[in-house]
Amino acid sequence: MAQAKTLSQAEIDQVLRYVSKSRYAGRNRCLILTSFWSGMRVAEIANLKMRDVLNEDHTIKTEIRLSAEQTKGNEARVVFIPQKLRDEFASYLKTRKIFNPEIPFFHSSNRLGFTPNTLCQWFFWTYKRSGLNNASSHSGRRSFITSLATKGVGVRVLASLAGHKSIAVTQRYIDVNDEMKRNAVELI
Repeated sequence: MAQAKTLSQAEIDQVLRYVSKSRYAGRNRCLILTSFWSGMRVAEIANLKMRDVLNEDHTIKTEIRLSAEQTKGNEARVVFIPQKLRDEFASYLKTRKIFNPEIPFFHSSNRLGFTPNTLCQWFFWTYKRSGLNNASSHSGRRSFITSLATKGVGVRVLASLAGHKSIAVTQRYIDVNDEMKRNAVELI
């Protein structure tokens, strides 16, 4: 099976323009950016509850503590949330009326949460309808890791952020690109 496509900023902007015209534009934008700015797997995003993202006073957490049941490796891990994603969460939450800690963070059209499978399909069809081919629900995660690698973040930190036990797995996620090569030769 081929690896998920790593998206450029222009392609991310393309999909964001597409979802801006959709019925649940705020939610859809937040879903896309959560994938690209947190590096979470689609199942982890689907399994988020309000309690994972919000403190008791409804402020947004700086770290999401995923339980073992929420992760692929069946091991708890911490996902660090950058300020720009916390701002997106706040914007999205303005569209929500209920803040019960047990309800899904991302609602579906029937106000219930997504299953990992339905969210996977949602990403596939959103990318396809926005004109991006070969992108999948894993594109955000792969782009997250590649983007940080391009900025010089070490593979051990990347592995920890991704929740990988092996840096060899993380290295397969990194898509070497021309920008990385240009930066590398300038180090001479």
